[in-house]
Amino acid sequence: MLDALKFCLIRKVAGLFTVATLVVGGASLANAQVVPGTGEKMTEVGDDFEDANWSYIPNLPKSSNNIDKQVRYPSGATTNNRWFESLLRGQPDVVERVATPEGGLPNSKGALKLRSVQTGIPGAPSYKMQQDDFIMNGNGRFGGTIPAMWTPNVVARVFLPPFDQWEKRTGSSFGFRIETLTHVMKPVTDRKLFKKIGKTKQLEQAWPGMFLQLNSKSDGQNKEDTAAFVIRGDQYGQDFVAGQMIKETGWWTLGMTLSPDGRVHYYATKGTGPLKPSDHLASTMPYGEPNLQMNTLFFNVMSADNGRTWSTEWIVDDVEVFFVRR
Repeated sequence: MLDALKFCLIRKVAGLFTVATLVVGGASLANAQVVPGTGEKMTEVGDDFEDANWSYIPNLPKSSNNIDKQVRYPSGATTNNRWFESLLRGQPDVVERVATPEGGLPNSKGALKLRSVQTGIPGAPSYKMQQDDFIMNGNGRFGGTIPAMWTPNVVARVFLPPFDQWEKRTGSSFGFRIETLTHVMKPVTDRKLFKKIGKTKQLEQAWPGMFLQLNSKSDGQNKEDTAAFVIRGDQYGQDFVAGQMIKETGWWTLGMTLSPDGRVHYYATKGTGPLKPSDHLASTMPYGEPNLQMNTLFFNVMSADNGRTWSTEWIVDDVEVFFVRR
């Protein structure tokens, strides 16, 4: 059933209230928001990585369906059935439970390390930025999806290592994203004439989220190393930077909320939380269409995929999913 769920994901591709205003593309969006971490916690999903026997079975080689159309079974999965490999882009090369870095959540003993060197086709470097995915077994564990009317919201703690330990390049390095269902415009083909005759709205999966991007001094264009949150995406599907430049590494808390109107709201704060209304970064209607439900969440790990340079080492802890029943 786990593999069947993964194939389905890839086949189609993979209370605190406040009011905030965001200007995107010239449009002002003011929406009542639920701060991530609000409501009833779903214990069926998420992970605190405290089980000393937590382990991951990679079942190599990993998939690279997004590049060479190769899905390689059996795929990787955790022994607790809470996480699995992406059949689209494959899993990080290192998926390991480690001791919680200093400054983490009180009483936390374990966290999750994610790192990659071959983010493209195994053994065949592309010399381009590629990424691996690590997916939460969402509807496979709670038997369905979470409708937008229930205001699903997610939280994850992420450890940012010192900048001198990041992969030496300017660009996105890590992603925290949700999978949703929305409408997209798809071309319509006349089967008799074998040509496109227009477009129509169809249900499709989408993957809004937030990325951590390094602005590296190693490229000669930046005076110092800083990082930024890049949001995917605005009403046109374009990525944009939100919030202040990040100059402090260490533990950060990231969160996203899907509100009943179909918008996605993004939050981040230094430390391990809880998130507050003032931690709001942005609110968007990605691609201009309401998101109808949340299916799951996942992490991205990116690298230059040159066969020798490791990605930044990412450590996450206490990944949580909440909803507000209405």
